[in-house]
Amino acid sequence: MLLTLTGGAGAGKTTLAGALVAAAAEGPVRVLHGDDYWYAEPGRGVWAPDEAGTPRLDVGDPRSIDAERLDADLGAALAAAPVVIVEGLFARRAASPRSRPRLDVFVDVAADLRLARKIERKCVVGDFPLAVLLRNYVEHRRDAHERHVEPLRADCGLTVDGTLAPEVLARRIWTAAAAEALARRGRGAAGRPGGAA
Repeated sequence: MLLTLTGGAGAGKTTLAGALVAAAAEGPVRVLHGDDYWYAEPGRGVWAPDEAGTPRLDVGDPRSIDAERLDADLGAALAAAPVVIVEGLFARRAASPRSRPRLDVFVDVAADLRLARKIERKCVVGDFPLAVLLRNYVEHRRDAHERHVEPLRADCGLTVDGTLAPEVLARRIWTAAAAEALARRGRGAAGRPGGAA
């Protein structure tokens, strides 16, 4: 089965993926992180100069993800593990074989809380300049979320409240995933000779 966790930066997708692994009834569970698939060099992806003229990858644009490499790694992971989780801004876009059950989850957190979480993680705990983060958010990231991430919500089979405890969400998602797998088996049986009408 493929589980995807899509949502804005700061929604808690990585933490939720960890909770899903810990609560999995069957394993092993493989996790692929969307942040591992950004293009690394200009020429591929969307790049723009920063205030100093240095080219920076636009990580708010799905064209900056190496989708071919992600899909190849996903195919290999699905061949080796019963469950694969893909988490990231654009996880819903990951391709998967039609033969495998799939549940796409949108992790919903209000924009102000996502921004506060990002400030805490990158500027309070880390050493990223707060002024740069806020400028990027106001000038680019807020609009990019509305254009590229938010529309994926409609394509997801389940939306969860990312402010709830990850353990609570993990149980809810595994329940929905089991129901989807069962429904898929039922649809498959209906399509086979001798299956249900």
